[in-house]
Amino acid sequence: MTLKKFKFDVLTNNENYRTGIISTKRGSIKTPAFMPVGTQATVKATFIDDIIKTGSEIILSNTYHLMVRPGVNRIIDAGGLHKFMNCPLPILTDSGGYQVMSLSKMNKIDREKGAIFNSHIDGKKFILSPEESMRIQKGLNSDIVMVMDECPKNNLDHATIKKSLELSTYWAERSKVAFGFNPEKALFGIVQGGLYKDLRNKSLDDLLKINFDGIAIGGLAVGEPQKEMFKVLDFLSNRLPIEKPRYLMGVGTPSDILGAVKRGIDMFDCVLPTRSGRTGLAFTWKGRLNIRNAKYQKDNTPLDENCTNLNLNRYSKNYLNHLLNTNEILGSMLLTLHNINFYQELMSEIRKNIETGTFDIFHDHYIDKL
Repeated sequence: MTLKKFKFDVLTNNENYRTGIISTKRGSIKTPAFMPVGTQATVKATFIDDIIKTGSEIILSNTYHLMVRPGVNRIIDAGGLHKFMNCPLPILTDSGGYQVMSLSKMNKIDREKGAIFNSHIDGKKFILSPEESMRIQKGLNSDIVMVMDECPKNNLDHATIKKSLELSTYWAERSKVAFGFNPEKALFGIVQGGLYKDLRNKSLDDLLKINFDGIAIGGLAVGEPQKEMFKVLDFLSNRLPIEKPRYLMGVGTPSDILGAVKRGIDMFDCVLPTRSGRTGLAFTWKGRLNIRNAKYQKDNTPLDENCTNLNLNRYSKNYLNHLLNTNEILGSMLLTLHNINFYQELMSEIRKNIETGTFDIFHDHYIDKL
């Protein structure tokens, strides 16, 4: 039987941006693509069938959270992450490096041993090495695997960032060896280097020598202004290989996505649409709406009257305001689903406008509105 290989094809190529298709064993993903975040083997407050109905073609899950709870062995015993969470879509898993930095009670970073830390849940000690990250992600049986990297906190010290990216490169090499060969899956390298052009270029050069299936850009959307993030993408975009998918990790707002697509990015993920949905913030084509606001108590219009998907336009702002302000679970579910649906509508419109040659006009119209 012939194995179904991971593959990326560019379909429409502008000088700076493009559309494409990622082929995996579990299905194809049209790019530019947004991946809803299923941190703990669930996209919070939604059913996976509804996520699929929004047009989502891939989701992201999290190595750190799943190794802490419920543990990779429990998921292996269930037949892998797809069976565990009843998800037929391709799944990308991150390496856990960012969550080690942002959530855990860090003990230390050891070049050889990896990240030594205590769980933010119960204080249990973990050691996450590149080899262990690969073992966990292969046990989860994800379709796209991320190398183990160090993601330092927002730091402007050149020497500190340089030392961190050199460690990340070393861990990337070890991740590649531990990943081995599996044409059904992909391993992505992660470009680090903060806001420094020389360090970003060095990181990219080193990763290209190792030769990964895709290139991710990490260490952005960690507190820097949007214009600084775009500046990094500007000087990287012409150096990123055309034949590999490009993934901007943890990004972002609709305007972040528009600006990054213009700079050649193919893949995105962010907790924003789901987290915002649970707290009452809705993303719409007219901008963001805080549904908890009292002005919506007499507004019987839907968030988007043109949305026919999942009957989301049957629920008024008035009703959603009531649900959110009384902490009813249905409010979080409906607003989360609305936001994910909006994000997928945005990605669909981005792809259509690239294909028709009108993306620059689309970008300029919406970049400051969304």
